[in-house]
Amino acid sequence: MKWLVLLGLVALSECIVILPLRKVKTLRETLREKNLLNNFLEGQAYRLSKRDTEIATHPLRNFLDSAYVGTIAIGTPPQEFRVLFDTGSADLWVPSITCGSPDCKTHNTFNPQNSSSFREAGQTFTIYYGPQLILGLLGSDTVRIGNFVSLNQSFGLSVVEFGYDGVPFDGVLGLAFPSISITGAIPIFDNLWSQGAFSEPVFAFYLSKSKPEGSVVMFGGVDHRYYKGELNWVPVSHTRHWQISMNRTTMNGEVVACSRGCQAFVNTGVPSIYGPKEMVTNIHKLMNARPEGSEYVVSCDAVNTLPPVIFNINGIDYPLPPEAYIIKEKNSCISAFHGVVQAASSENWLLGDVFLRQYFSVFDRKNERIGLAPAV
Repeated sequence: MKWLVLLGLVALSECIVILPLRKVKTLRETLREKNLLNNFLEGQAYRLSKRDTEIATHPLRNFLDSAYVGTIAIGTPPQEFRVLFDTGSADLWVPSITCGSPDCKTHNTFNPQNSSSFREAGQTFTIYYGPQLILGLLGSDTVRIGNFVSLNQSFGLSVVEFGYDGVPFDGVLGLAFPSISITGAIPIFDNLWSQGAFSEPVFAFYLSKSKPEGSVVMFGGVDHRYYKGELNWVPVSHTRHWQISMNRTTMNGEVVACSRGCQAFVNTGVPSIYGPKEMVTNIHKLMNARPEGSEYVVSCDAVNTLPPVIFNINGIDYPLPPEAYIIKEKNSCISAFHGVVQAASSENWLLGDVFLRQYFSVFDRKNERIGLAPAV
């Protein structure tokens, strides 16, 4: 299966833009060819253990079930980067032109000497994402997200990278709470908020289901055209991550996980759904899924007969139909559920893009809550 990259911009209105796209190879295929798919999946699982004039809508590019990537600009004059808008982390980083790792050679790199507004900070940092790793230096510069401009924004410049060769983004823009920042820098959303850029300190994601184009992240408000019905608000249970309490998970009326309640992390930075290994194994048994390498597969002929997986959050059911949790690729039908080993005393789930394609999501920093509604 092939995917798409940017050709240009077409403005539909003052606050919404759509990116025309063209096809390229998928991230999943690239990782498989390099025998890195298992490492990539382990890296995502690691996260479980650790305008109207007031609204800016920013386009994202969908790279299969692996990433939704948008473009930001850093420096004066601007240098453009494709970044992963990640609710699971709080730091902004891009590769430095001085990065000597092979992984950096496949990405755009920032050249401080070409920016008149860049300032060095002199502080080093290290960020681990499971087997993935970056080492870098902090700096500050002007950062642009659509029409929003953050002056003197601290960000990381990676000088060493491991595990990022072939991924379809240059860096990461974290949107979690400031307390989990590894670099100690104030996140860009918080800077924009303090500068009065938003009428409402919220951001929201629409991840398109049936086609690669059309996905957006919006800042400063909510465009109601992207969801159906009313938003259901869920309080954040721990204000470090976008973490919420979940009541239970069922299939065919049977509780298959979270029987005594559990915690879930709503995370745009991961493609799939991750949970305790034993419970994910039970879910795969009900799917009649079989292991194949690092993944579980089902018969493609049986997909339409599979039951929905229903997550009950704050008393409301959020069904995930089989066409959402089974990823069809070439001649394979792959489960989007992945099991990870967790401490016996805890049950944590990570709800990634597979869940968020079904449900429009609003992240409300002021009121510390997440809004969910069926996506159009």
